[in-house]
Amino acid sequence: MGTKKGEERPGLERQVLEKLTSLVTAAFGLVAALAWNGAVQELFKRTLGTQDTLPAMVLYAGVVTVVAVAVTTWLGAATHRSD
Repeated sequence: MGTKKGEERPGLERQVLEKLTSLVTAAFGLVAALAWNGAVQELFKRTLGTQDTLPAMVLYAGVVTVVAVAVTTWLGAATHRSD
């Protein structure tokens, strides 16, 4: 009731900007992940021959999982230390 129109706008604009920043960052992260996925698949194809075999697919999935867990753990620890 007692709030002026201009008082709510900066908060709303900041929320929109924060959400937009988050979405754009996620989009670029997805593009980077897809690029790395293609590069790693090509590396496995050149190393193991074809990537259509079950052992190659399982090895690829295992390596990607280990890297994802390691990076996530490292980022979590770094974030915790900065608090």
